[in-house]
Amino acid sequence: MISPRIAFVDVDGTLIETGSEIADSTIDAVRTARSNGHLVYLSTGRASVEIYPAIRDIGFDGTISSGGGFAEIGDELVIERTMPEDAVARMIGFYEESGYDFYLQSFDELYPSPGVRDRFAEDHAADTERKAGTGADPASVTDADDHPALMAFADVRPYSYTGIAKSVFLAGDLRAYDRVSEALSGEFHVITGTIPHMGRGSGEVTLNGVNKGSTVLRLLDRLGLDAASAIGIGDSSNDIEMLQVCGVGIAMGNATDAVKAHADEVTTTVLDNGVWNAFRRQGLI
Repeated sequence: MISPRIAFVDVDGTLIETGSEIADSTIDAVRTARSNGHLVYLSTGRASVEIYPAIRDIGFDGTISSGGGFAEIGDELVIERTMPEDAVARMIGFYEESGYDFYLQSFDELYPSPGVRDRFAEDHAADTERKAGTGADPASVTDADDHPALMAFADVRPYSYTGIAKSVFLAGDLRAYDRVSEALSGEFHVITGTIPHMGRGSGEVTLNGVNKGSTVLRLLDRLGLDAASAIGIGDSSNDIEMLQVCGVGIAMGNATDAVKAHADEVTTTVLDNGVWNAFRRQGLI
């Protein structure tokens, strides 16, 4: 009898490609692994509200969201790792002084600065045009006339200073990551590379010590599972700690070399059956 295992699967660049496309084999892999008695958790930098219903409908045992800020077992929120109000105020103050666009993530809300929606709208339009030129027609996890992320980012309102786990900054300034790191890294964990086309002009900020890996360990402890039985699959810089703490860390074929350097294995790319091949190699399916 196969001992049950637990897999933590990143979303963008791992489960789905470029915000919406998903391989049929990925859906089959998740559902087959669970039917075989294994646990499969999402582990994403997205806030819970940014996880499209079509992704949740694939079926998962729980979710780590906001880059480790929150964790759910099923639909129950069991871990919250949020920032003190004064830390949020300092972070917002620095962004505004620098003229950077940004958004804040709470468990169930996004708080964008006024320029965020236009930035993502431009990116979405460019990506749609690129896909139209390829002739490819992979499945999509979005079907709304207006992309759901754009709808969320259009809701500009006063920022919340409570319940915030993470922020994302967006700037045309390629020195932005260095500037944010210099200003905030004493109190915060600052990374870049999670929005590849923006390079060092964007990044993610959580409290020091808050990342996917440390939250995976807290969740495994709550579930009574050993990290040695865990599999982590990802492609980006916010996945590195997760790959390090899991018994087997697997980088996607489309991951950066820096991420691959922290992995035990490398699978194929996101639309080339990457998750399926990883699950098959590990005996989950």
